Amino acid sequence: MSEKERKKATIYDLSVVSGASPSTVASVLNGTWRKRRISEETAAKILSLAREHDYKANLQARALRSSRSGLVGLLLPVYDNRFFSSMAQTFESEARKRGLVPMVVSGRRDPEEERRTVESLIAYAIDSLFIAGATDPDGVHEICMRAGLPHVNIDLPGKFASSVIADNRQGAEALTSAIIRHAETLGPLHAGDVYLFGGRNDHASRERIAGFHAVKQSVFGAVTKGDIEITGYSPGATALAFDRFFDKHGRLPKCFFINSSINFEGLLRFMGRHDGEAFGDIVVGCFDYDPFASFLPFPVYMIRPNISKMLERGFDLLDEPKPLTIMIEPELVPPRTALEGPLDALNDPSPPFVFAD
Repeated sequence: MSEKERKKATIYDLSVVSGASPSTVASVLNGTWRKRRISEETAAKILSLAREHDYKANLQARALRSSRSGLVGLLLPVYDNRFFSSMAQTFESEARKRGLVPMVVSGRRDPEEERRTVESLIAYAIDSLFIAGATDPDGVHEICMRAGLPHVNIDLPGKFASSVIADNRQGAEALTSAIIRHAETLGPLHAGDVYLFGGRNDHASRERIAGFHAVKQSVFGAVTKGDIEITGYSPGATALAFDRFFDKHGRLPKCFFINSSINFEGLLRFMGRHDGEAFGDIVVGCFDYDPFASFLPFPVYMIRPNISKMLERGFDLLDEPKPLTIMIEPELVPPRTALEGPLDALNDPSPPFVFAD
C-alpha cells in the first residue's frame, strides 16, 4: 500500500492482505473473536497487519454507528501498590489488543468515592467496566445496572455481577505450608510460633485466614487462639501491630503470614526502627508479589495472582447473562526470585547512553 492508502486502510483492506473475511477481521479488531472461536493465530496475524498498515478505527464514527464509544474502564482502590499498578498496566494492554481505549481510575477504598467515580465514567459513555477490589462492589453494581453498563468484578467478588478472583484459600494454604516447612528446618516449631498479620473483613482476607488455619490444624493438630492481627490494608496499623507483638514477646514470631504487600510495608517500617537481631531467624510469607521483598536477608515466600488470566476471563464474562464466579489459581514464589511482569512487554526505543571520552 502507498502512504496515502495506508492512512485510509479499512477492514476490507485488512481482509485482502490477511486472507480472512471482513467479518473475521471486524471481530478481531473489536475484541469479540474468542466468542466466534477464531484462532489465536488468526487474531495475532490480523492485529499484526493492522499495526503494519497503520489501521486506526475512527472511534467517533464507530460510536455513531453502533452506539459504542470504544472506551472501557477499570476502577482500582489505589495505585501505589505493585498488584494494582500491574493490573492497570496489564488491563491497558488487554484493552488495546481488543481495539478498545482504556480508562483507569481510583476509588480510594471509599464507597462514596467509588460510586461518584463510576457515575463520572458512565457520563463519558464507557462501554464496560472492570471493578477491582472495590469496598462496595454491589453498590457499584446498582449504578451500572441502572445505566445498562456491562461490568465484572476482579479480585473481590460481588453478589450480583460475574467475578474473577484469585483462589485465595488455595494460595493461602500453599503459602502457609511453604513457610512452616521452611521454619521447621531451622528448629522446633509450635502452633504458637505461627501468626498472621493484616487484612480486614472482606472475602479475600476471610478465605486466606481459612486457608492459614486449615494448614495449622493439619500440621499441628490445633489452631492457636489470638494468632491473627487484623490491621486493615494500612502500613501504619500493621507496623503498630508488629511493635505491640515485639514489645510483648521481645521478638517477632518465628513464622508469619502477611496478608498483602500493603501490610508488608508495615513490616518494613518496623524493621526501620530495629536492628537486624529482631529478624535473625524469621520466615515470612506474603500474599502478594514484589521482587524487592524476595531479596531481603530473611526468607520471604510470596503469592502472585495471575492478573493476565483474571483480566482475560473478565473480558469473556462481560456479556455473560448469569453471574458467575471464576477462581484463578495463583503462583507460589520462593525466596530469591524475580519474575517477569507487564513492564517486560514494553520496549525502550532510546539507544543506550554512551559517555563521551
